Amino acid sequence: MKHQTIDQLQAVARIELSAPHSEMTRQQRIARWAELLEQTPERCLGALTGTEHLHPEARAMARCEGSAITVAFEDPILRESGLKDDTYGEAKRFFELSDWQLHDIVCDCHVGATMKARWAGARVRGKVGGAGFFAWLWQRIMH
Repeated sequence: MKHQTIDQLQAVARIELSAPHSEMTRQQRIARWAELLEQTPERCLGALTGTEHLHPEARAMARCEGSAITVAFEDPILRESGLKDDTYGEAKRFFELSDWQLHDIVCDCHVGATMKARWAGARVRGKVGGAGFFAWLWQRIMH
């Protein structure tokens, strides 16, 4: 095998430093998030405090170290797909969730200061494809 520089290779081939990725749909992004949470079901995650009571600007900037949103942000595929940080507002934008949907996943009023990743994963999975029977059933099984 002969070593060649990028300049030398460009003379004989087209070089792309990063492979293009296909755009993920909303359902694919949410499903990926649920899968990431389900990979470590016993992981203890931080919950955001009182998201429903925060002023919209403060809610958008809210974050909690080690939250379910942090799990999504730790994933290079979701970051490459456009997830910019682990704030509430960015998760709402990226996953295309309403305030009530995201509140249902990350707020402390449901679980207290911490939650198991398994619980958060079930809540996230319930957002895939709407609130159908199987999403409801999955949430009930995981409780």
